[in-house]
Amino acid sequence: MLNMPAIAIPRALAPAGKGAAADPALGLLPVWKLSDLYEDKDSPAFRADLDKAAKLAREFEAKWKGKLAEAAGKTGSGGIGEALAEYEVIEDIFGKIGSFAGLTYFSDTSNPANGKFYGDVQSKLTDLSAHLLFLPLELNRIDDAVMDACMDRDPAAGHYRPWIVDLRKDKPYQLEDKLEQLFLEKSMTSSAAFNRLFDETMAELRYDIDGEKVPLEVALNMLQEPDEPTRAKAAAALSKTFKDNIRIFTLVTNTLAKDKDISDRWRGFEDIADSRHLGNRVEREVVDALAEAVKAAYPRLSHRYYAMKAKWLGMEEMNFWDRNAPLPETSNALISWEEAKNTVLSAYGGFAPEMADIARRFFDEEWIDAPVRTGKAPGAFAHPTVPSAHPYVLVNYMGKPRDVMTLAHELGHGVHQVLAGKQGALMCQTPLTLAETASVFGEMLTFRALLEKTKDKRERKAMLAQKVEDMINTVVRQIAFYEFERKVHTARKEGELTSEQIGELWLSVQAESLGPAIRISEGYETWWAYIPHFIHSPFYVYAYAFGDCLVNSLYAVYQGAEPGFQQKYFELLKAGGTKHHSELLKPFGLDATDPSFWSKGLSMIEGLIDELEALDKGNRL
Repeated sequence: MLNMPAIAIPRALAPAGKGAAADPALGLLPVWKLSDLYEDKDSPAFRADLDKAAKLAREFEAKWKGKLAEAAGKTGSGGIGEALAEYEVIEDIFGKIGSFAGLTYFSDTSNPANGKFYGDVQSKLTDLSAHLLFLPLELNRIDDAVMDACMDRDPAAGHYRPWIVDLRKDKPYQLEDKLEQLFLEKSMTSSAAFNRLFDETMAELRYDIDGEKVPLEVALNMLQEPDEPTRAKAAAALSKTFKDNIRIFTLVTNTLAKDKDISDRWRGFEDIADSRHLGNRVEREVVDALAEAVKAAYPRLSHRYYAMKAKWLGMEEMNFWDRNAPLPETSNALISWEEAKNTVLSAYGGFAPEMADIARRFFDEEWIDAPVRTGKAPGAFAHPTVPSAHPYVLVNYMGKPRDVMTLAHELGHGVHQVLAGKQGALMCQTPLTLAETASVFGEMLTFRALLEKTKDKRERKAMLAQKVEDMINTVVRQIAFYEFERKVHTARKEGELTSEQIGELWLSVQAESLGPAIRISEGYETWWAYIPHFIHSPFYVYAYAFGDCLVNSLYAVYQGAEPGFQQKYFELLKAGGTKHHSELLKPFGLDATDPSFWSKGLSMIEGLIDELEALDKGNRL
């Protein structure tokens, strides 16, 4: 997943050039080195950058506050372009400091020293950001005609046109300066505090399976074991621990939903997800069309597939813990780290050597953290840091085929972040709707490369089934998550929700999306509690479905041997946040506002299910 809170590991925790592996079959797993950012939190360079950031922020405020309207009439020295160039330098330093603190914390959230370091740095950066807050507020008070003339006349200001145009979309929801400062400073004791409570609670939880207390990643991984009793034990342990701690997760969910409601009300957002749509620079109508298309496809996708899978597993119905069980045809062999690396780089290289060259740097220059360890953040992410540095990738690698796909996914993000970094600190960030493009495309390249090499029908069936499940998880499951969030945030407006009420909302959307072939039994009502996106980024989840359907359409264009596709694709990635999705998709003949766009993306998933059904019939002849 992209843009999780920044994560870093201090040198004391992760010496450069060393790694670890829980299973010898995996080989030596790499641990990232953060000395590319700072040697450690007490290093002179880190302290110097903190002091420099404070000095520059205060000087910037003294130089420019109250003067931007006047600057809009100037060209060159003293103009808006000069102000934004100085602002961008400060943002890069802020980002580097925050990335290091975040990466340190999420490398081991169980270490109190890491938590204190992260909290102190966040607080410091929030305080310093108050000195910069005037800039976007003042810019948005300048008349549109004056700002347009400024950008046309002054090349330095014109360079930042995409950022300025983007910023002005926030204008209708902008509050008075003092209120904006209050919202900024209070975030440390509101949303940020409850985000941290969630992270630290989740990192410390353990799940008792046959007397062994294991972390979340290990317990979730056991749901992919071929042995059904093992999956059942893992599910029971997860359900018990979630239930034992459900009061904390209910409090966090209620508080953050109310916090968002207050913010949305003050800013004047009409719909509960409008602030996310604005941040993603995507129209509400486009997201609504996506959600409706996916929900309409539930019977053709998840309902149909899970009914087929139940028969393959010899069941009339699957339990909820069997959803990601491997098929009997699936190999149980672990995939070594070296094999995973070569698989992904080969697939990337088959598409474009430049893509493989960028991805290879993550391995060669120690930008990846792979081992599972106590306190480490669960899941996976790619963090872009800042253009003056480089991205980092975190995975929890356990040698499963899905782990290889996760590696391909996160490296796709990493490649995207490297290419977009050339836009600079203000314009490199890609909206979430397009941020999943490179990651999902990287997965698709890897899957197709492996599938082409597989001639055995049973192995091919297992690979196709796994890909279909991953796509259902990315599209159907994420839209169900989005619908769950909509229900929770809507209900929260009427008052605080109990754990039971949240559980009922969760079960309703799960039953609708998974279909009758999945038996949703007691214990599953608490499984909403561990999804980090609900906490860190409300309504983030539809971006996965957006990205998957978009990539399916893109890949169809690629398969059609579109001339110059690779070059167009790289231009899309290099654009970062400088262009709207409509402008970026136009060279490929794609339009996300066209209702049929989503049908095309979903039809690829349906086609893979058709192929699976045909293979199954062929094997039985």
